[in-house]
Amino acid sequence: MSERAKDELEIFTGNSNPALAREVCEHLHVELGEAEVGRFPDGEVMVEVRQNVRGGDCFVLQSTCSPPNDNLMELLLLMDALRRASAKRITAVIPYFGYSRQDRKVAPRVPISAKLVADLITTAGASRVLTVDLHAGQIQGFFNIPVDNLYAMPVLVQYLRRQIDNKKVSVVAPDAGGVERARAFARRLNANLAIIDKRRQRASEVAEMNLVGEVRDSVALLIDDMIDTAGTITEAAKVIMAAGATEVIACATHPILSDPACERIGKSVIKELVTTNSIPLKAKAQAELSNLKVLSVASLIAEAIRRIHNEESVSSLFS
Repeated sequence: MSERAKDELEIFTGNSNPALAREVCEHLHVELGEAEVGRFPDGEVMVEVRQNVRGGDCFVLQSTCSPPNDNLMELLLLMDALRRASAKRITAVIPYFGYSRQDRKVAPRVPISAKLVADLITTAGASRVLTVDLHAGQIQGFFNIPVDNLYAMPVLVQYLRRQIDNKKVSVVAPDAGGVERARAFARRLNANLAIIDKRRQRASEVAEMNLVGEVRDSVALLIDDMIDTAGTITEAAKVIMAAGATEVIACATHPILSDPACERIGKSVIKELVTTNSIPLKAKAQAELSNLKVLSVASLIAEAIRRIHNEESVSSLFS
């Protein structure tokens, strides 16, 4: 085993998003850590770190996307292996933080899944968490360790500025929970702000939508943190076009795109869907969605990792 410097920056990854991990390593000019992440014959996750990490500053990059249970276990076991190998500090880098949608009790006898996952990550050995566009900001308070919540907005805004090209623009939040995010986009794009008033009958079924605000004769930017089955965003796009918008560009950080998202987006009035590589795109989405644009958050994550490693400010990235 080769000698290594104490406090050296080390990056490891599981199977959820190795392409993003390699891209982050390229930005930081470091090699991806040597670790085997596989399965035992019965399906249990098997992890082995194959290099010396004693005294190292280790970052484990793993989105807890589909399949969420496997990817979460890989993250936990990688951190446990590093902790038992005497790593000095372990940072869980989770571009997409799964299990974030049950973040409070909205009905009797339901779990607070985000809190349970936060406890598991902490117990596994994380000293710090780095994530991108948490579904709910209060999840940071579920941890008793530092949490850096990065915003993909600078990456998305840079691209959207080129697309709107001095046109009249309205930024639309698809529900009340996304107003703060939409307002930040509107401020940076010097755009109007509108809100969809959404009423749900069930968790994945929208009963009614009404538009609050003005979008007439505007390019409407529909801003959300994630797209799962695309029911909300495609129905919202219909409401926006009916209100007189010239076109709708949908924008979301995390492209979960569970069935039947691709069919819905393909048949919708959405001109372009802009997203990031926080989650690897499914083959179906790549094949069927010609209006899809994927932007990389690797440089953003890499810069945050560099600053954490050098004990510099992360929040100044967005000031």
